[in-house]
Amino acid sequence: MQADAVDAKMMDLALQQAREGLAQGGVPVGAVLAAGDQVLGAGHNQRVQQGDPVAHGEISALRDAGRRPGYAGTTMYTTLSPCEMCSGAILLFQVPRVVVGEATTFAGDLDFLRGRGVEVVLLDDPRCQDVMREFQERYPAVWSEDIGGR
Repeated sequence: MQADAVDAKMMDLALQQAREGLAQGGVPVGAVLAAGDQVLGAGHNQRVQQGDPVAHGEISALRDAGRRPGYAGTTMYTTLSPCEMCSGAILLFQVPRVVVGEATTFAGDLDFLRGRGVEVVLLDDPRCQDVMREFQERYPAVWSEDIGGR
């Protein structure tokens, strides 16, 4: 499978996770950790659902993947540009590649990751923007609690 096709498939899975989170009344950020076309872990932001301030999408995907001896050859797919905490986890575990659905509704700091050697691919996927905009309109106070109130 071509890299672009794998990226599209994995982003579709991450977007499914985001939509699941939105259906639960949570922050719709979905993430998938993959090695090639093999899903190692998937999750979505569960901060609202679990009352856990660090249960962001990328953290949930890492938790789902479980312990690993290393992350060489993996890619983190996330529907939204990672926040500082999730960027830190990506760096801590030395995930070499991140594919981001969108950085319009929340820019994050993709240059921070790039500057530390992470390959960053920004898809500018309108579907990812739409799900986050829907959430921001429906739950503005929850968005402000999470990362939007900066």
